[in-house]
Amino acid sequence: MNNTILEATGLTVTYGKLSVLWDITLKSPKGKLIGIIGPNGAGKSTFLKSSLGLVKPLSGTICFPHTPRNKIAYVPQKDTVDWDFPISVLDVVLMGRYGKGGFFMRTNKADKEACLFALEQCGLQDLANRQIGQLSGGQKQRLFIARALAMDPDVFLMDEPFAGVDISSEEVIVQIMKKLKEDKKTLFVVHHDLSSVESYFDYLIMLSTRLVSSGPINEVFTKENLTKTYGKNQALFEELTKKSFENL
Repeated sequence: MNNTILEATGLTVTYGKLSVLWDITLKSPKGKLIGIIGPNGAGKSTFLKSSLGLVKPLSGTICFPHTPRNKIAYVPQKDTVDWDFPISVLDVVLMGRYGKGGFFMRTNKADKEACLFALEQCGLQDLANRQIGQLSGGQKQRLFIARALAMDPDVFLMDEPFAGVDISSEEVIVQIMKKLKEDKKTLFVVHHDLSSVESYFDYLIMLSTRLVSSGPINEVFTKENLTKTYGKNQALFEELTKKSFENL
């Protein structure tokens, strides 16, 4: 039985003359909580977008060879949305059901119940009729996750879900992630806080334009690999890894 959920071969992505990802080759297993870490500009978000076909590679390939597109949910950074748009929290989550019947489908009772359950999982059930701009930063991020949950996907791609969220929202998101893994889902999560890497993830992709390392957390989350990943900016590296080194 093939355990590979994502496969990249010679993936190279450029923006103009700038190389963002260079010759990335890896395979990632299904059913894992996979963290994607690296310094700013390392290509983490581009890696996710390339896997969805949102960014065209200069060369190479990246794909989910055994997973249909409608079984993959993308949770973007929350600053990509016009939060003044006159739409309710529930309406946004209902968008997660469109892929099951086309964008202009009529939502039915089952769709609404699934969306309300997704909101409940994210602690937003009491805000279903609120305009989205009235949410806090943490609530906005949880709203994106609720929309993804409503899709009932097999794979979740999360781009910095903890950026700018409060502690309570982070705890809710972590519990959702762990529950999804228990349900045999696969998650790819762009993450910055190295002090929580070991407690959040069981598999890791380390990027610094090139692939530094990829594998089980206990094998690749090492001082040597961290130095290779963040070593170009020693001050940032030391700050990010201070807590992590205490546990290595």
